[in-house]
Amino acid sequence: MRLFTTAHILLFLYVVSAILFWGYSLENNSQTIYQLEYKSLQAEVDSAASPGTFNGRLESIKNKRDTRTKQYIGEGSTFLLVIIIGAAVVYTSFRRSIRLSKQQNNFMLSVTHELKSPIAAMKLNLQTLERHKLDEEKKGLLVNRCVKEANRLNDLCNNMLFASQMEGRQYKPAKEKLSLSDLVNDSLHDYASSYPNRFVVKEMDTVSITGDKVSLQMAVNNLLENAIKYTPAEKPVTVSLVENGNQVILSIADEGHGIPEDEKPKIFNKFYRVGNEETRKSKGTGLGLYLTSKIVKQHRGKISVKDNEPQGAVFEIALPVA
Repeated sequence: MRLFTTAHILLFLYVVSAILFWGYSLENNSQTIYQLEYKSLQAEVDSAASPGTFNGRLESIKNKRDTRTKQYIGEGSTFLLVIIIGAAVVYTSFRRSIRLSKQQNNFMLSVTHELKSPIAAMKLNLQTLERHKLDEEKKGLLVNRCVKEANRLNDLCNNMLFASQMEGRQYKPAKEKLSLSDLVNDSLHDYASSYPNRFVVKEMDTVSITGDKVSLQMAVNNLLENAIKYTPAEKPVTVSLVENGNQVILSIADEGHGIPEDEKPKIFNKFYRVGNEETRKSKGTGLGLYLTSKIVKQHRGKISVKDNEPQGAVFEIALPVA
């Protein structure tokens, strides 16, 4: 990156210097032409005998010189502007590709971690079941853990597949009337079985919307998963669903560390995660909030994040009612 920046600057300075030298040379040639024409005029017309003719032709010579100067300045400025725009486009594209490459590298690191963790946990639980004679209660506990880890793998695969389909415009969302309150309750029921006593339903209106059930279920699950991920085990995740005029507002509030103001506009970008994948403790791939934002926009809605009190973050989804 540093090498490209240095080469980029040196090439730009060379082009600017060449343009300035070109302009300086042309202006010198223009002055030479003016001097030759002025001497020719002095030889042809006597300024004392015919001052009117002399001054008229001299003015014409000066106008030609000024026209040439304006032409050189205009052409040089235009060419320089084109060079500046081209250099800015190339530099911006290179920076964007470098940033995307880093994000993709972080994504691969996080996906590897996300795949290895549940697989290792499932393997350990299954080996325990195989090697030890356990009572039914302990067997059920280990089986439930395996199911929980399998669900994590399933959610990860669904997010990756859905992101690929949306990027390739292969996914065709359905448009049907559905109960958003039932959809949210189903997601809460599924997550409550894996994370008991972690959710508090503040308000739950009965509302219906028009949209795609599969993608909306994924959006709600991603927000619940995100809230659980960043909320301490002893703190609750608060969920509310209210109808406000011609909109329905889904709010999911956590009590984690919150999101800095400068990070809030970036968290819905693809692959974006704060920190380094090799040192970050929180799980994730950087796809959840990106997909959720895409899904909400696909349903003509809006997603936003704000600070929770006394700490944490609140994600709100606003969708038009059916």
